[in-house]
Amino acid sequence: MESVEHLLGRIRLGEDTALELKEAVVTGGRLRSPKRDALADELAALANGRGGTLVLGVRDADRDIVGIPLGDLDAVETAVREACNDVIDPPLDADLRRRELPDHAGQMVAVLQVDVPRSLFVHRSPGGYLTRLGSSKRALRPEQLARLFQQRSQARLIRFDEQAVPRAAPSDIDTALVSRFLRPGTDALEGARKLKVLTQDDEGDERPSVAGVLLCAERPERWLSGAWLQAVAYRGTRQDSNYQRDAADFGGPLDAQILGALRFVDRNQRIHATKAPGRVDAPQFDRRAVFEALVNAAAHRDYSVHGSHIRLHVFDDRLVLYSPGALPNTLTVDSMALRQSTRNELIASLLARLELPADADVGRGRFMDRRGDGVPIILDESTRLSGRAPDYTVLDDAEVMLTIWGAAAPS
Repeated sequence: MESVEHLLGRIRLGEDTALELKEAVVTGGRLRSPKRDALADELAALANGRGGTLVLGVRDADRDIVGIPLGDLDAVETAVREACNDVIDPPLDADLRRRELPDHAGQMVAVLQVDVPRSLFVHRSPGGYLTRLGSSKRALRPEQLARLFQQRSQARLIRFDEQAVPRAAPSDIDTALVSRFLRPGTDALEGARKLKVLTQDDEGDERPSVAGVLLCAERPERWLSGAWLQAVAYRGTRQDSNYQRDAADFGGPLDAQILGALRFVDRNQRIHATKAPGRVDAPQFDRRAVFEALVNAAAHRDYSVHGSHIRLHVFDDRLVLYSPGALPNTLTVDSMALRQSTRNELIASLLARLELPADADVGRGRFMDRRGDGVPIILDESTRLSGRAPDYTVLDDAEVMLTIWGAAAPS
């Protein structure tokens, strides 16, 4: 955490690109100044730039530390969190710290320090798309906004999954998880750098990449709120919470999410059996096809879509899998079985290195094979089992929905 002396030195020098000062006025248990929308504009402008610090309890005109009464700190903090979560789109992740600083008489008073990292995303606030220019905020011109979206979206020259994750540190990477991708005896730290699990941000600081936290951190959802999978099984053929019979959320590294969801389908699908000439189990869904569908959803989804997660629904007659993001590049539903296009090259390359557990029983030894066989396997094996081809649908250019039809009971 920044020392008191360093923070005081910044305040004495006044506002700049990375520092904003505001007096906090609370009446009736609510923050009246700055207004919530104005507060959101300041925070979003910092996030759209290189990040920075907002200190509430300091008058910006004369840099006088006026403080916040202790009884009002909760109200100020609540207002900041509401601005971050409810007013800014997508929501902004900021660090809030209560600090004590000396006022002009040398008495210690409370202030609220809000540290805003350079964001993975482009944030819109009530004032539009803003950024910092010196000590003030400015609306981004169309060409600036286009460039910023290019830098921070899947369309940028450096792919989104290779981008450094703000506020994540090398120590957040689990070396045991990294070692799964390396030859025995390889140094985990050096291996992480070569695999781009660790990379450098714009300031030259070493941080985990998006792919790094997704596959080598215990809780990737700490930094990417949608990096988890939600599975629900229903009785019958319609989505109705009154007929829910099983549900589970799968977090952790992507491979753990994939295997957890595969086991969820295993325990919730119907297994038919015939007895002549001997007992033969007939599953409702082809396990290999389900595995390929889950791997594709995890590897090719758009992780730059904030707050959206993979959803798996199992019904009596079908399985439905929703993956955030439209199809990458020029890929279409009709060309999926014939062409290959990868949104997340780094994630795909890491999954291609990762060995499956011995009991996986999905027809291969690694999570991905990079030959583009995934969609053909899903289509062919599911059609063979159920007699009905799976359906791919793109919903509002924002989500890909895959429906795999279940096999009927054998006569």
